[in-house]
Amino acid sequence: MRPLPPLSVLHYAIVFIIIALIAGFLGFGTLSGTAALIAKVCFILFLIFAVLSFLKKA
Repeated sequence: MRPLPPLSVLHYAIVFIIIALIAGFLGFGTLSGTAALIAKVCFILFLIFAVLSFLKKA
């Protein structure tokens, strides 16, 4: 299995933050919190991949 490219991880972070916002607006607190946590993890992975990619090319 190939690792995900950084932009794909950012895409997932954006999708999960939108799910969290909609779920929070509709009153699904647990689902909203879980989606927000997944979005945070995806965004942190994106930042790590971006920094590693920048350092690899430098």
